[in-house]
Amino acid sequence: MATQEDWLRLAPKPANLPPGVKWHIFLSYRSVERSWVLSLYDTLVRLGYEAFMDQFVLTAASNLLRTLEENLNASEAGILVWSPRSEDSAWCQEEYDTFVTKQKHGGFRFVVARIRNSTLPPFAANKVWVDFTEQREGPSGAELLRLLYGLQHQPLPKEAVKLATSIEEETQRALARIRAATDDQDKDKLVKMSQSTHVAWRSSHLLPCACAQALVSIGAHPEALALLDTVIGEYPKGLRPQQLRGLALARAGRWREAKPVLGELYQLGERDTETMGLYARTWMDAYRTSGNELHLRRSRDLYAEAFEASPSTYYVGINAAAKSILLNELDVADAFAKRVQDIVGTKSVPNDYWRSATVAEVQLMQRQFLKAAGLYSQALAGSPGLIDDHRSTQRQVVDLLGHLEATDSEAALILAAFSHLGADPGDPAPPALGE
Repeated sequence: MATQEDWLRLAPKPANLPPGVKWHIFLSYRSVERSWVLSLYDTLVRLGYEAFMDQFVLTAASNLLRTLEENLNASEAGILVWSPRSEDSAWCQEEYDTFVTKQKHGGFRFVVARIRNSTLPPFAANKVWVDFTEQREGPSGAELLRLLYGLQHQPLPKEAVKLATSIEEETQRALARIRAATDDQDKDKLVKMSQSTHVAWRSSHLLPCACAQALVSIGAHPEALALLDTVIGEYPKGLRPQQLRGLALARAGRWREAKPVLGELYQLGERDTETMGLYARTWMDAYRTSGNELHLRRSRDLYAEAFEASPSTYYVGINAAAKSILLNELDVADAFAKRVQDIVGTKSVPNDYWRSATVAEVQLMQRQFLKAAGLYSQALAGSPGLIDDHRSTQRQVVDLLGHLEATDSEAALILAAFSHLGADPGDPAPPALGE
């Protein structure tokens, strides 16, 4: 099993600094990302690099702009850390422009490090950049090597490529095994796989999270939560494990525990569609319990906010439509549903349960009950192991049928697709507004 030490052994060593140059690397970042950059700084120092990080050099008496300029001019390379919090920052663009100007004059190189699933602006997207989206604790592994070799305009050494290839191949095979175990609803196999010591399983939380998500989807909530507790212990700043824990808690009926955790992430600026979608779901859970229309409206507005931020993400769009129907805002719901249909189309998609179920739900919202029933049946038959995902879909169908003026026979036609689940969708139906 490869460790961080194995990766660092393959890292390029810093050259002696030429006269007049004080720093190998100048670190440019926003202060809200300081903890991630501190991890990068510690690794660079450990490898022997002289790295400029403002908090270790600047004093309270420093003239900030002049001191930063002096140290940048005394650096032979730079790393620009780009995050969602950088996107509206004129400072970061100015820093980028300064890096480009220095590079054009020769003797200076820089690389962009993308973190937190941020979207690079056009002026940075054409530059050499390295993706650290899944490494919220700090840079490591092949991505760290790509960053360091990129600063020297060199490819990864063969040994690093071989190790990275081994990880990629095992990742693809493992994901296939996870899908097969999910179809079989084999929770024991999923748990056993998650305990693998292969470097692909231990170098990031991608595969353990895939197992946890599969466990949630088949209804093995206690096993999913136990696995996620372990993953969160290993990756305490990882966003995906926290999101999945929120989902597992909500699916297990423990939404009151999930809601404040997701709410805190939201208030801290984690406005990705997955976090907002899960947070919106807990507000819907609150509405089911309270009957308070404000809780339902908060759920709808969060889904809508996520859809506006990411207009191609049909998951939040279809939920914004569904909650609008429950609010009796049918024109708003219709507008959302039409936008979603433009994304997902009108036909079931093999091996993609949620997209296929969304195609069916759009038809349901348009009161095409016969067509919706057939599409739901196709979606369910194509993913037989996702029993808890089926229940989640059934619950939304039951909610919607009460507001779409379906006849008894039309409703029975739709619900027949879910006959393998029984009549009870698992949660009480939300109260009708005004009752």
